[in-house]
Amino acid sequence: MAPKDKQATVEEFRELLASQDLIREGDTIGTDDETLHRFLRARSYNLKNAATMWKNCLEWRRTVEDRGIDQLYRDIDPFDYPERDLVFESWPLYFHKLDKEGHPINIHHFGRIDLTKLGGKMSLERFWQTVLVNCEALPREVLPAATEAAGKPILGTCVVIDLSGFGIGQFWHMKDFARSSFQVSQDYFPETVARLAIVNAPRGFTAIWNVMKPWIAKETAAKVTIMGSDYKSKLLDFIDADSLPTYLGGACTCDGQGGCKKSNAGPWMHNRRRRRELWLEGRRDTCAIKPGELGQEQVSEDAALREEHERAPAEETEAGTHTPPTQRKELSGSTSETSSVETSSPTTPSFSVHEDGDSHPDPHKLDGPPGLSQEKSVDHVYEQHPETRQVQGGALHKEAPVQVVAH
Repeated sequence: MAPKDKQATVEEFRELLASQDLIREGDTIGTDDETLHRFLRARSYNLKNAATMWKNCLEWRRTVEDRGIDQLYRDIDPFDYPERDLVFESWPLYFHKLDKEGHPINIHHFGRIDLTKLGGKMSLERFWQTVLVNCEALPREVLPAATEAAGKPILGTCVVIDLSGFGIGQFWHMKDFARSSFQVSQDYFPETVARLAIVNAPRGFTAIWNVMKPWIAKETAAKVTIMGSDYKSKLLDFIDADSLPTYLGGACTCDGQGGCKKSNAGPWMHNRRRRRELWLEGRRDTCAIKPGELGQEQVSEDAALREEHERAPAEETEAGTHTPPTQRKELSGSTSETSSVETSSPTTPSFSVHEDGDSHPDPHKLDGPPGLSQEKSVDHVYEQHPETRQVQGGALHKEAPVQVVAH
């Protein structure tokens, strides 16, 4: 579709949504052309299907976690919440600067995932809520700031997933969470991935990828590159060394800001404390950076915010009183297919422990259920998901060259 035709379709889409009372100026879902383009692209510019997706998204935003995404975003600051250090011990995920094209970099360290350890310190329901507000931060704050910094529309993020230390045992442990996360991203934050690089892929990761790939929209899968340990020069092709943490082959350490994992470094931190205060007071249009705002001297305030929270009582947050994490409870999950236009909101996903009660698998082993060798563990994946053998063949190991999994 030609750009002129796409713009005409956006206007038609806007009129369709308005006729159904599904769009109002100031809605936090976003009412700009770029947001409408994302929903249209996700449904191949089919107006009816895109409108259904939009309607489902509005309903999810209104009801998620029994309070709605706006209230959840008031209650949990994605860049500074009380349990953030606990979460980062078991599942580090964060935004960090921009790539060469201006996309915000979103880094995940899967090799450190330990949901049992995390569940012993905070409820997994609360953890899931932090994942949701991180998703919401992207279109609400991060992308607008990146757009302002680049001086052009920035519509997606550059995702880097580090699999150092990751094994099949961990995958079995967190696959419900991963699948629910993919569903939320694709159904309610569509077309927000510009590039996805998986690094330090261990031997046998192809088996895991073959299980995961059917969960991912084909448009997203086409943006995935899987690399072994020889990945650093490839990352530096699209990320400047000053924007890439040293532990991923770059030169950035974020000295004085708590390190790269906790610095929140990026244009989205400019004047953020004041913008969030105004938004919490009811100014719905103040959360995102506005055109021209970055023309001022850019000063990150997250270090001051962190010091303030360290001084404040642990149970208090900007949104009011926070109830300390309750004892972990067993949570059931929903893993409905994501390919249908009609979707339902995933509940808090579940996680399982090994049959022998070992809830802390060795992250350095690519293992499956207890007693299986590495080779048999890979075979076990295929036995559980036989359809994946037809998705992608081959094997990856730590010396493997860069491999584009989907074209």
